[in-house]
Amino acid sequence: MRTEVSVEPVTSPSGRALETGTLVDVYFDGAERSADEIAMLSRRPDGGWQEYRRDEVVDRIRQISQGLLELGIERGDRVAIMAHTRMEWAMADWAVLLAGAVVVTVYPTLPPEQVAFILRDSGARLLFAGDRELLSKLVEVREQAPEVATAVLFDSSAIEVPGLEVLSMDDLARRGESAVQRAGTWESDARKTVPSDLATLIYTSGTTGSPKGVMLTHANLHANTYQCMACLPIGPSDRILSWLPLSHAFERTAGHFLMWAAGAQIAYTEGVDFVARDMTEVRPTIMTGVPRLFEKFYDAVVEAVEAGGPTKKAGFRLAKWFGDLHAEKRLAGEEPGALLKAAFRLSDRIVFSKLRERTGGRIRFFVSGAAPLSAEIARFFYSGDLVILEGYGLTESSPVTNVNPPDDIRFGTVGPPIPGTRIRIAEDGEILMNGPQIMKGYFGDPEATKSAIDAGGWLHSGDIGHLDDDGYLTITDRKKNLIVTAAGKNIAPQPIEERIARSPFVDQVVVLGDKRKFPIMLVVPSFQAYRVALPGKIVTDEDRHEHRDSRALRELLESDISPRIAGLARYERPKRTLIVSDTFSVANGMLTPTLKVKRREIAARYADRIDQLYAEAEADAVRS
Repeated sequence: MRTEVSVEPVTSPSGRALETGTLVDVYFDGAERSADEIAMLSRRPDGGWQEYRRDEVVDRIRQISQGLLELGIERGDRVAIMAHTRMEWAMADWAVLLAGAVVVTVYPTLPPEQVAFILRDSGARLLFAGDRELLSKLVEVREQAPEVATAVLFDSSAIEVPGLEVLSMDDLARRGESAVQRAGTWESDARKTVPSDLATLIYTSGTTGSPKGVMLTHANLHANTYQCMACLPIGPSDRILSWLPLSHAFERTAGHFLMWAAGAQIAYTEGVDFVARDMTEVRPTIMTGVPRLFEKFYDAVVEAVEAGGPTKKAGFRLAKWFGDLHAEKRLAGEEPGALLKAAFRLSDRIVFSKLRERTGGRIRFFVSGAAPLSAEIARFFYSGDLVILEGYGLTESSPVTNVNPPDDIRFGTVGPPIPGTRIRIAEDGEILMNGPQIMKGYFGDPEATKSAIDAGGWLHSGDIGHLDDDGYLTITDRKKNLIVTAAGKNIAPQPIEERIARSPFVDQVVVLGDKRKFPIMLVVPSFQAYRVALPGKIVTDEDRHEHRDSRALRELLESDISPRIAGLARYERPKRTLIVSDTFSVANGMLTPTLKVKRREIAARYADRIDQLYAEAEADAVRS
């Protein structure tokens, strides 16, 4: 195993070194593409899709940017955006950057108190809000964020808010368009931005403590845009469906900056609940995603099979087996034999072709990030000619540091470093990163910056992993998630959770057990799967709570999970199961806005039941 690997840097298409360009350069390079090509698509009120030519988008961004300048926004000012992913988010982002200001991203799912903290800590002067409901969060905590003097609503007319100037996006654009005096100097002023200028503050959601503002410069994001472009074959003939939060670094870099630079079309979904529908309508060729998206597709296939009887189940298992064999041959660069080809064609017609139809039928590849992807699911999609390129990175690294190359995928890894990036494995297994995409630091927090970036410029990721002989990185778990049992055994919960989560009867799972004799698992069941397996027993939400502790449910769950964890070391296997009926979510504080599990909060919420579970185990041990 290697302990360090680095990849030589590349330059941007215009020949700039990665660390010497700005997002302003990225924007104008993309803006100079063919004016009449389609750049963005957005859902119309009548349900259809509105296409916007590149010259229309460029003109609108200029108007908004000039409007910000007319409102008195100055170079270096902070401007916040709080909205769900949509075309206006992307336009506002470019407009702020071209005005020389700093974009502060605010997750729209955050409660008002956290919104106030970010606005106050960043010193934001203006807030873009997606709608009146989101603006109400600012209104509720107005006194805690006094520096915000103006708000711009994406899709509403101006409203009266005492002490706050409220405009619509159209109002702002009209102000910009009427700014005749700026017409001749706006672009030249925008190009005065230098690589070291701060481009954005992205507040880490954090599983503990207050959020920290990650400072990413224009150089950081310019570098990461073209580092990704060097690894991913994307061009003007591609179309992406954008649905992940633009507040998060992954979608903003990979689904926004990169796509603009490559000239790809960007279609904006109305929300997470509409992704499946919009994929069949937009028919994207590329999509960013998180493991949960692929898990849902996979689970839908499995649930349909489970409901289809013994014959359908046997057919699915056989099709999956042939698909795996066919995939192994392709990955090894070997030609499948005639018999395998024939069997796979049948498998494809029965299973995989239907999966492709659900994605719109044109996907060239997905890019998965933000959380570990199950190798089983990645292989299943690959069998159906749906390639998932798993990558890795942190908000603090703009965010991409690694990604699997399309022509040499290795399931279970996040690929080698992208150009210009160095990866090192510390003695304790922690992954360290170095490259032009590494953040400037944490806003107003030099101590936290010093603890994250060492004197040699290496960013300490907080993740545990290892490199293979070819430089491919495998993530084991978060360093702080490692469970140390009372016997001193180290357990990485994430790989165990991945195995358990593959059960069709499991919706969510968390493995706990630090300083205990053995690990346990907290499981949120998939009640939809139980309705199929136990017809008539679980019907309503009230039934969910009643059946939480039912013997039939527990036996069904444990009988399906047991073989999935049989290959683990004895000390790694959860010895007890705590079934909980409430889904872990951002709203109830069990997940971060990036959908990471808050283990401490979950352990605290269910502390009494967890203690009771361990006490029962002790009593059983005494009786035996």
